Amino acid sequence: MDKIPILRMGSFLLVTIQVDLYDRLALNLESDLIQMVDKTRAKGVLIDISAVSIVDSFMGRIIGNIASMSKILDAETVVVGMQPAVAITLIELGLPLKGVHTALNVEKGMDLLKSMIDLDEDPDQDLTEDDLIPE
Repeated sequence: MDKIPILRMGSFLLVTIQVDLYDRLALNLESDLIQMVDKTRAKGVLIDISAVSIVDSFMGRIIGNIASMSKILDAETVVVGMQPAVAITLIELGLPLKGVHTALNVEKGMDLLKSMIDLDEDPDQDLTEDDLIPE
């Protein structure tokens, strides 16, 4: 079974979707991503859809669900790399993706997440022994 990789980058999770999502893969991504937000206590989720050329109403709902569930778990969601045709399709389908922030690319998306989240509290508070590099 296919899986979309979820990468941890500090307090954020990065998902780059490189294939067209069929329903089962989209549901698995939703489940895996929310479990990872909970497990890592991530403060932000960045979803790169620059390689996605077609989005249907189901996929739009999945992105909205990810944002809503992440927000409940205290994480912001930013979608980057949306092609104009995808944006038009989402609006025509009546899926404005409330609660989902957008940015042009991954770099701007990371900057947006950093600006929305106060990471100054204690940068080491969520680190586990596995996150530390041995000296």
